[in-house]
Amino acid sequence: MKHFADEWVNQWCEDNGWTDLVIDGKNTYWAFPPNAVMPEPIPNGELREIKDKKGLSPQERIWAIAAVIATISATIASVVMKCPIPIVLAFAFCAVTVGQFDLD
Repeated sequence: MKHFADEWVNQWCEDNGWTDLVIDGKNTYWAFPPNAVMPEPIPNGELREIKDKKGLSPQERIWAIAAVIATISATIASVVMKCPIPIVLAFAFCAVTVGQFDLD
């Protein structure tokens, strides 16, 4: 799951003088600091600040909405079918989804 929108990191780089942003993987960003000849990873503290300001990324929002819809659907299905299996499946889906929200 992508925790940062690429536009957010790109904007931070422009504001702080970092150049030539490279996105390596889902959440690894490299760029050239001001007056540097070697790219460095964007500092984790800065990425956390971006995350605090901007909130959930678009991909995180989709997964959160999917988890809520799965829970509501499973609740209705469990009541109609008088069976706990849909709730158990929804719990498993939500547990994996919430685990993916961890930044570390």
